[in-house]
Amino acid sequence: MSILDLEAKIAEIQARLDEISIENHAEVEELQQQLRLYKTRAYENLTAWDHVTLARHPKRPKARDYIDYIFDSFIELHGDRLYRDDEAIIGGIAKLGNQVVTVIAHQKGNTTAENIKCNFGMPHPEGYRKALRLMKQAEKFNRPVITFIDTPGAYPGPEAEERGQGHAIAECLRDMSSLKVPTLSIVIGEGGSGGALALGVSDQIWMLQYAIYSILSPEGFASILYKDGSRAKEAAEVMKLTANHYLEMGIIERIIKEPIGGAHQFPQYVFDQLKSQLEEYLTQTQKLSTKQMLAKRYRKYRSIGEYDHFNR
Repeated sequence: MSILDLEAKIAEIQARLDEISIENHAEVEELQQQLRLYKTRAYENLTAWDHVTLARHPKRPKARDYIDYIFDSFIELHGDRLYRDDEAIIGGIAKLGNQVVTVIAHQKGNTTAENIKCNFGMPHPEGYRKALRLMKQAEKFNRPVITFIDTPGAYPGPEAEERGQGHAIAECLRDMSSLKVPTLSIVIGEGGSGGALALGVSDQIWMLQYAIYSILSPEGFASILYKDGSRAKEAAEVMKLTANHYLEMGIIERIIKEPIGGAHQFPQYVFDQLKSQLEEYLTQTQKLSTKQMLAKRYRKYRSIGEYDHFNR
C-alpha cells in the first residue's frame, strides 16, 4: 500500500473516531489501537517511492522552521553582490548555545504564493553565489557552517544557464570542499542533483529518516534510463536514494529519526533531537585542528565510490 493510500485509510479511521460518541469507549479504544497498529506496520515496510512521497510532503517542516526553532538571534544576509537576492536560498549568522555559526539553506514555501516567491526551492546562480559568499565570510571569521538541503534541484531555465548556473554550482563544490572551518550538511527533505550537492560537500552529512538524496529526480532518471517518466516508482528502487542506503554506503554519517508518519506529524520531536545532536557535534569539532579536519574531509570524499570486487 502506498503512502497516499495509507494516509487515506488513516483519515477514514480518524473520521470514524470523530463520529463516535464519547460514551462508546470500547469502540473508540479499538479503533485507536487499530490506527496505531496500522501506522506502525505500514511505516516499517516503506518502499523507496514512499520515501520520495514523504520527502515531498507539502506539510513537511521547511528550512526556516528548523532555523527559527534550533538557532537564536538569526540575522539573515541577502544578495550575491553581483545580480540580486535569490529567495530559494536563505542564509545568515545565528547562535547555537554559545557558538556563533553560519546557516545556509534551501527554502521552500508552505503556500503556493510562498513557493512561487522562492521558486519552489530551486535556486538560480545568484543563490549559489550568495551561499558561497556566506561560506567565505564564515571562514574569515572562523564560524562553523551548517547547511540544510531541501531542493528538487537547481533551476534549469535558460536564464539561469545564461547567468552561469553550472559555474556557480562548480564554485560551491570546489570551495566548500576546502573551507578551513567545520562544516555539516543536513538533508531535511529532497536532496536533488547538483543543486543539492552544492551545499553538501561537508565534513559530515546527516539525513532525516524519510529524506532522499539523489543525482536527479526519479521521474528524470526514468525518462533517461527507461525512456518513460511514468516508471518513476521503479526508478526510485534502482536509485538507492533513501537514508538507509546512504548510511550503508558510507556517504552519510547519521540518520535523524522521524516520528511515524514523517516529520510533519510531530515537528518539535525532530527539532529537539536535531538541536541536541548539533550542539554535541559542534563541541566535538573543536577537538580537531584545521589540518586534521581537512585531512579527514579529504579521506571521506576520496573513499566514496570504492568498490570491493572480491566481496561482491
